[in-house]
Amino acid sequence: MFDAWEKEGKDVTAYDRAKLMSADYDATPLGEEADNRIRTFQRDAAKRAGIFHHLITLPTYHTAALSTDNLAKEYFGDEAMLGYVKGVQRAEIRQGIACVKHQNMSGSDIGDDHKEYFAGEAALKAAGKDNTMNQFAA
Repeated sequence: MFDAWEKEGKDVTAYDRAKLMSADYDATPLGEEADNRIRTFQRDAAKRAGIFHHLITLPTYHTAALSTDNLAKEYFGDEAMLGYVKGVQRAEIRQGIACVKHQNMSGSDIGDDHKEYFAGEAALKAAGKDNTMNQFAA
């Protein structure tokens, strides 16, 4: 937006181009116009290209990196395991995110059935009664 406005002859002297991602600019006319264009970017680009656009690598890569970094700071900081429980596990449960049942989603129940068939009660199973998946039965 900065470059487009500058090319159009709009006054951009209130903005430092090198610091456009600063929170200081979020509520400015330039920041708001940029957000409006970003909001419709996928739909506009997909329409012009005649394709369907879906969520792919860029947002998911950055989301994973950010959330992992934030989790690590808490998990290995003062919050320890509580950082994970408060920031991840409770949010997943309260929002109904399916990965709370990750043992089942990964197929560990199939492996457990196989182990039990061959080893009976001696089978070391991933889906024991105390595993995390069974803690959150819904």
